[in-house]
Amino acid sequence: MLYNIDSIIKAIDEAKKKAKKRKFTQSVDLILKFRDFDPKKPENRINIAIPLPNPIPNKLCKVCVIASGAMILKARDAGADAVLTKEDVEKLSGNKKEVRKLAKTYDFFVATPDLMVLIGRIMGPILGPRGKMPEVVPPTADIKPVIDRLRRSVRVRVRDQPQAMTRVGSEVMESKLIAENVVAVIDELLKKLKPEQIEKARVKLTMGPPVEIEEIFT
Repeated sequence: MLYNIDSIIKAIDEAKKKAKKRKFTQSVDLILKFRDFDPKKPENRINIAIPLPNPIPNKLCKVCVIASGAMILKARDAGADAVLTKEDVEKLSGNKKEVRKLAKTYDFFVATPDLMVLIGRIMGPILGPRGKMPEVVPPTADIKPVIDRLRRSVRVRVRDQPQAMTRVGSEVMESKLIAENVVAVIDELLKKLKPEQIEKARVKLTMGPPVEIEEIFT
């Protein structure tokens, strides 16, 4: 698919200009509206982690690994933000407050397959509705590239409405780099959608008004 990068950059530049300066660094968000798309159909459910080619400064995601055996050590050596063992998960049983705290603290969860039933029973009722059930990795996997990929990823989730919104950059990034992130997100979504199903694409800063991308594709 060929993208009109100039059109995307123009919209990002305009969104930056229209947003008032704040005392914090604002994110740049991408908002997509779909047509001829029923989000209630199972085949249209979207909940994916999309790695960005250009990581967002100071916005790297936090990854929690839930593991057993040798993977515990490998995850710690790979720099996971947290590593939980089987015993740690068992201690969470009945403690919804602590599970909610974990769900809020960590953006992505990764787990070895042998613990998924336990995780589903104890943590699933809270992680599931948030779209944060763990990505399953084999016990022999090299966990470092998995953690690195998720750290620079954004979660794109389509719920009840035919639309999606995700962070694609920050106001301090070059617009061209943000535009490349926009392309990466849309590219991944086009595995589920046709280009003509993207009715509108807009970008906005956290506290700014949305600006429509006039022409996404060439």
